[in-house]
Amino acid sequence: MSDLSHHTTDITGHPDVAEMRERHAKLAAGRQAVAVDGLVLLTGLYMAISPWVVHFHATNPDLTVNNLILGITMAVIGLGLTLAAERMYRLSWTCAAIGIWMIISPWVVTVGHSATAGLIWNNVWVGAVAFVLGLVAAGMAMTTSRRTDKMAPSRHTEK
Repeated sequence: MSDLSHHTTDITGHPDVAEMRERHAKLAAGRQAVAVDGLVLLTGLYMAISPWVVHFHATNPDLTVNNLILGITMAVIGLGLTLAAERMYRLSWTCAAIGIWMIISPWVVTVGHSATAGLIWNNVWVGAVAFVLGLVAAGMAMTTSRRTDKMAPSRHTEK
C-alpha cells in the first residue's frame, strides 16, 4: 500500500474546476431562492387569513376582500416562484407593489370608516414584509439573469 498522506488536495489545476464552481454557485443560490419563495408563499397565506386572525372581517368587509384577494395573489406568486422560478421571477416585483398597497390600504379602502389600530398595524407589517420579500426576490432574479447572460455564448461571434 502506498502512503497518500503527503499529497495535497489542491484542485485548482483540475480541468473541471470552473464547472464545479458554477454548479456550487447555482446550488447555493437555489437554496436562498427556495427560502425566499417559501416566505413569499407564507406571507401571502397570512395576508389572506389576516382578517380572521385580527378579527376585522365583520367590521371592515371591504378590507377583508382586499386582503383576501391580495393574499391569494401573493400565495400563488410564491407557489409559482417555487414551481417555475425561471418564468415567475419577472413577477417578483409584483410582491413589492402588493406590499406598498397593503401598507396604504387601511386608509384608502376604509375612507368612510375608521380603521382600528390593530387593522392598521396588521396591514403595515404584512405590507412591509411583502415589500422586502418582493425586493429580495427581484434582486435575486436580476443577479441570476446577469449570471446566465455572462455564461451564455454570444450571438454576435466574429469570424
